Amino acid sequence: MPALSPTMEEGALAKWHVKVGDTVRSGDVIAEIETDKATMEVEAVDEGRVEAILVPEGSSGVKVNTPIARLAGEGEPAAPPPKAAPEPKAAEPKAPAAAPAPAKAEAQPSASKPAPAAQSADTNRVFASPLARRLAQQKGIDLSAMKGSGPHGRIVRADIEAARPGAAAPGAAEPAAAGAPRQILSLEQMGIAPGSYDLIPLDGMRRTVARRLTDSFRDIPHFPLNMDLEIDNLLAARVKINALLEKDGVKVSVNDLVLKASAIALKRVPEANASYTPDGIAMHHHADIAMAVAVPGGLITPIVRECESKGLAQIAVETKDLAERARGKKLKPEEYQGGTFSVSNLGMFGIRSFSSIINEPQGAILSVGAGEKRPVVRGDQLAVATVMTVTLTCDHRVVDGAVGARWLEVFKTLIEDPIGMLV
Repeated sequence: MPALSPTMEEGALAKWHVKVGDTVRSGDVIAEIETDKATMEVEAVDEGRVEAILVPEGSSGVKVNTPIARLAGEGEPAAPPPKAAPEPKAAEPKAPAAAPAPAKAEAQPSASKPAPAAQSADTNRVFASPLARRLAQQKGIDLSAMKGSGPHGRIVRADIEAARPGAAAPGAAEPAAAGAPRQILSLEQMGIAPGSYDLIPLDGMRRTVARRLTDSFRDIPHFPLNMDLEIDNLLAARVKINALLEKDGVKVSVNDLVLKASAIALKRVPEANASYTPDGIAMHHHADIAMAVAVPGGLITPIVRECESKGLAQIAVETKDLAERARGKKLKPEEYQGGTFSVSNLGMFGIRSFSSIINEPQGAILSVGAGEKRPVVRGDQLAVATVMTVTLTCDHRVVDGAVGARWLEVFKTLIEDPIGMLV
């Protein structure tokens, strides 16, 4: 089971495109996998004949790195007879040949060494999941110096998270310590009687959302900044814009205007368009705005790339398409990974204000509440205006209070006088 996204821990095998006995070549589509975010086609990376289907269609909860099929001449010959290991071409990319090594490690110490040597000779051949490779690169960890805890010594995500930059493979005690804070008492342990509730199993998306938001809330030093905006001019401008676009069948939403204003504000206050990394602060060249979309079982954040350079009509068309495909789980990974800033809007549900959890590694996220009639003071006079409350949650390692306040000041100017988005 391949890791098809950085957040994927398990997936569902929706459909096989091959059967036992078929011959496949590198690049052939062999299966469809449902990840925590989307349904994707999986291509073969090796050539051979399908000798066994290990995971049937419709199987869910299949962990990343679990074998799902076997090609003749690829994994099978090396696994049963240890003698097959000397074939360098077949044994190098696969770990099954190393499985019998522990039993004969003392009697034949030299036989257990070729695999690590082959791995370290070419970092592309290190036996690690794609997700582990990405995380290792981000943390500056040398995979060739690590020993994995996955099947047949494969390096997996847990190994990378337990390691430190420049460190070797973690000991057995380290993963246990890393997992300790995540222990949760059962409902029975907390006094809730069995049979008094219905249990809905966690799907891949809900597990991923729970893990990522827990990690973000726990590990990122964050703080909120609140501001009230008068949006009567914005609403009036939206009416005029939609009248002009009516012939094209395009309708601009308040959220589209918020995305555009956010992107422009990020370009004018570039310090807010940044991400924290262990090596330094990454200053992004473009405002790639991720918008939170509620989908069955959780949420996803499709991205409007280079939002600062797009017109409102283009943004409106793009956001509508992204939202529809997000709800159908048809987004490609590049369409929901890699944003520089997020916007979460609950105004349509009547929520006045709220604080969102930062979408790591982004430096900030904007929470948008409902526009509603409120009393305001202008000079010494009491008046009524349509007011919208927004909250900017900032990663204090990147966006400090002064930077966040400057960004909100620019954003407020653009929202309250939308003509500023044109200049």
